[in-house]
Amino acid sequence: MMELMESIKANGLLNPVTLDQHLNLVAGLHRLTACKLLGFTEIECKIVDYHNQDQARLAEIDENLIRNELEALERSELWLERDQILERMGLRAKAGDNQYTRKRRGGETVSPPIRTTLELAKEAGYTDRTFQQGKQIARDITPEVKAKIKGTPIAKSPTALLKIARAGKPAQKAMVEQTLVAGEQQTAETQQQQTELQLIALYHTTAERQAKQAAKRTQRQEDRTIEQAEPSPSSQAGQDWLLGRHLIHCGNLTSQAFIDRLPSDAALAIATSVADWHHDYLIDKAQVLAVLCPEGQVHQFCTRHRMPFQFEILLRGIYLAIFSRYPLVKSDQPLEIEGIESLVAYLISLYTQPGNFVIHSEIGHGEVLIACEKMGRVCFTGDENLQRVDQAIARWQKWTGKQAEKIALYD
Repeated sequence: MMELMESIKANGLLNPVTLDQHLNLVAGLHRLTACKLLGFTEIECKIVDYHNQDQARLAEIDENLIRNELEALERSELWLERDQILERMGLRAKAGDNQYTRKRRGGETVSPPIRTTLELAKEAGYTDRTFQQGKQIARDITPEVKAKIKGTPIAKSPTALLKIARAGKPAQKAMVEQTLVAGEQQTAETQQQQTELQLIALYHTTAERQAKQAAKRTQRQEDRTIEQAEPSPSSQAGQDWLLGRHLIHCGNLTSQAFIDRLPSDAALAIATSVADWHHDYLIDKAQVLAVLCPEGQVHQFCTRHRMPFQFEILLRGIYLAIFSRYPLVKSDQPLEIEGIESLVAYLISLYTQPGNFVIHSEIGHGEVLIACEKMGRVCFTGDENLQRVDQAIARWQKWTGKQAEKIALYD
């Protein structure tokens, strides 16, 4: 608004506001407001009697843009449609247009004047870049993917929408170029491939968003939680704890005692590669196994253990080797999450559903345990280090306000 006020103060109102035949404001709310703030008591306006479909639709779009709180996806679609209508009406400036091409042969300026992207962006109250990105979102996301996005939190996020719109663009461009070289039009198959790439991006973007929100909720909850009044748990080797539906084993997680406790249909297992790795059994217990590896050791780890490797993910120096006996899809978009808590929540969001089982090869600081509690999954974990077991259980008790239950002690 301040930029618009400066422009009007310096140059006057170049584009009058538009009213319909009933004197309703159709376009120019920001211009009108800027003029009022500058103290103007009169400004030029044009009154349009909408007698064709394009004019009527343009008035309807402008009314929606002015008066309604819109989600980013809805707003982007209206921007693109408005742009297309103005182009049909000859009011949209094209590349290469200048002050001379804006005039008819007789020398008079086209009225109403044709408008550039920058001018249209200012009318909408946004920057040129935001306006262009909005049109890209509306133009490039396929109808099938839009239908899945509408009504979800993703529809409100321009950043997430832009990531989906750009999903697979290099591959898509190559496919289109191949069809043009062959003298063919873009095929339905090409469109379907683009839809599939965008659905993958939507799937991963949703998981990423859920991971960030879950990590924030965990931090807020722990910030609010007072110190646990009850004494800390005291674990013994060979003992199992029941934390709600979660199972914690005090001992070696490669022992038969722990393996016999595990379900055979876990959705996800999370492990850390170690020199004395004996966790190959996890690939038979879970549909997806994610292994955190030091930099440069993913290939060596995969070669040594010969498990069904799918792909690797790099996140801020953390390498994840993803294994599965089932085909998995990998997003070509970089992850934008930070920290182990968010990484764990991302994996759980991506590969599991509420009620699924998750196995963790060491209890650590309880990151996987707390994430499963918060996200409605069931965790099977433990550790030989009884102090870490006690700390993780105490964290769970403090977070939930519940008490852990001892259920067994083995020789």
